Amino acid sequence: MDYQPILNIAEICAAHNVVDAILSPGSRNAPLTYAFTRHPQIKAYTISDERSAGFIALGMAQRSGQPVALACTSGSAAANYGPAVAEAYFQHLPLIIFTADRPPEWIDQQDGQTIHQANLYGSHVKQSWQCPVDLTHPDAVWHFERLVNEALIMATDGMPGPVHINIPFREPFYPDKKAKSRQRAPKVISKARYKKSLPEFDWVKLVDDWRKHKRKLILGGQMLHTGAGLEAIGEFTAAKNIPLVGDVLSNMHGLTNTISLADTFIGSQPAKTKKALQPDLLITFGKSIIAKNLKLYLRQYRPKAHWHIQEEGYVPDTFQSLTRIVPVGITELINSIDSIAARGPLPYYNAWKGLQQQTKKFVNAFNADNKYHEFSALHAIFDNLPISCDIHLANSMPVRWANMYGFDHTRQQVEIFCNRGTSGIDGSTSTALGSALKSDKTTLLVTGDMAFFYDRNAFWNKYLPDNLRIIVLNNHGGGIFDIIDGPSGQPEHKEYFLTDQPLSARAVADEFGMKYYHCQSVAGLAKGLDRFWVRDGHAKILEIETDIATNTKIIKKFKQEIKKLWN
Repeated sequence: MDYQPILNIAEICAAHNVVDAILSPGSRNAPLTYAFTRHPQIKAYTISDERSAGFIALGMAQRSGQPVALACTSGSAAANYGPAVAEAYFQHLPLIIFTADRPPEWIDQQDGQTIHQANLYGSHVKQSWQCPVDLTHPDAVWHFERLVNEALIMATDGMPGPVHINIPFREPFYPDKKAKSRQRAPKVISKARYKKSLPEFDWVKLVDDWRKHKRKLILGGQMLHTGAGLEAIGEFTAAKNIPLVGDVLSNMHGLTNTISLADTFIGSQPAKTKKALQPDLLITFGKSIIAKNLKLYLRQYRPKAHWHIQEEGYVPDTFQSLTRIVPVGITELINSIDSIAARGPLPYYNAWKGLQQQTKKFVNAFNADNKYHEFSALHAIFDNLPISCDIHLANSMPVRWANMYGFDHTRQQVEIFCNRGTSGIDGSTSTALGSALKSDKTTLLVTGDMAFFYDRNAFWNKYLPDNLRIIVLNNHGGGIFDIIDGPSGQPEHKEYFLTDQPLSARAVADEFGMKYYHCQSVAGLAKGLDRFWVRDGHAKILEIETDIATNTKIIKKFKQEIKKLWN
């Protein structure tokens, strides 16, 4: 077997800006392991649990914005990438997935570690490639290297996303120990990048459409913080009296005029107010929003027109009102219409801003009694963050609590992440760990007990970064099923939904050499936070134990009292 084309995979990856590769041990993928570990420009990590490995790679891509390579052996190992691949697809993150496979003649022949790996991830990758098994002929090598280049271009071209390269290997798997990846330069294909711009005719139509609508509302979905881009949005909306709405995942908390609590107040408004808040023109950008009440409101009180601003990719009609897709960046749109855009009606702008201010006062007053529960704990944590940090929010209750809090710190150094592509709890810890490996900032994961224990294999490696901080909200069960409508009224509720569990995060911390802190009171939390943020060479876990019944009572009380403000 000629190993050089396989070793050259790493060279092609490096040429396409891949600097990290997450590898899982196995024999069938040994040639891939050698390719990445022997390349001087690529840092390779070994992660035994492929499910965790997939999410660690996702966290790296999330934080860096660069493609990350994954490589595993054949069989169920490849299938274990599935959850992370789906998450990356809906988050538009470029993962390059290399799966080693058995030769095609051994599929369905009861050979070990053999499954159907071609197109394994279905429609959750941008594209999948099946590589040739025989690389002895020069044309086969050309074909193979061309496919690898195509995959790497596809991963970052237009709307980024994961791609899958399935490579069948015959034995032997182990090349000469002295084999290097640069003995023969591989074929490298690049693609020039260009920025789209609308022709003058389309701008004229946009401006005409803009002028037809008085009450405009701009809504930002999940996105990373883009510095000057978001600043421009904030300045434009403030100057033009346009309400700017963004939930906790929009990363618009650095803008003083962001309406961050719309999900909290919109559902409890009387019909008259809801009608008064209805926009004529809704302009959206970014990815999904977590705000369920806001989604339901905009589906019921639909705007006359809805523009979505997005340069590439498919655009969902989330509010059933989409009328125009504008394929440019949000800042390009703003810069192009700034000079001709008249101010919106001040009463409309003030109505949204007034509700935001009243709701923020209510949230602060609600937690002022210092009673101990998950919401007050998060309130204390978010009010005592390091000046510069990344925050990862696990799915289920942590991201919902944070959205109720209405994170609105006007500090540009705080960025918020969450796996809302598929909204699963399965890889939250691994994602945060991968993100921490690509950042010098403190990386905080706020997670529930179910997500934390589900993903404890995230720590089963030798790369625990000392900037990683984990806060575990442990109520010893799936507390969300006490809150959402439906399960709590059923006889199977406690045994089959709450998932009662007695575990403590202390054992996990001890097992993997992390510092551990624990609290069961507001005073204990304040004391624990003082030591928790200190960088002393260790990853740390702070476990906040609370009671499910108390948390349920609090959130129900919160909803009742917020409704009383307006009725």
